[in-house]
Amino acid sequence: AVQEMRVKYRWEALDAENAALEQAKATQNAYELEVLSNGDTLKQLLARSRYVLYKKPSDWTDSQRERATLLFDRYPDLKKAYDLSQALSHIFENTTDKLYGLARLAKWHEKVRQCGFKAFNTVARSIQNHYDTILNYFDN
Repeated sequence: AVQEMRVKYRWEALDAENAALEQAKATQNAYELEVLSNGDTLKQLLARSRYVLYKKPSDWTDSQRERATLLFDRYPDLKKAYDLSQALSHIFENTTDKLYGLARLAKWHEKVRQCGFKAFNTVARSIQNHYDTILNYFDN
């Protein structure tokens, strides 16, 4: 779900850059790409952030941390989606009891519902439809 949002924003950035380039040509003005503080253009930021979004913040390198800050400042929805995915991972990594697992998954599901991200709704529904089987994970 997080990667889907990243790709969507990447296409939007491409469209915006192409429109700006066409406008510059039409007005015969020079077109200058926006270069971010880490040296990336917006397209590069979105392309290179893929690996950042697969990792936990504790595993980020310094350049990935800087890239994540730039990315999340520009795309707050992406930060929300990333936080939701990390929260779900945290549940499975740190819960060893079915009852706590059920409660934490229910709270996570409520956060997903409040955010309104369609891709996460699919994941949340799948978890909800298979609670019994998924909760067995916490026994082992």
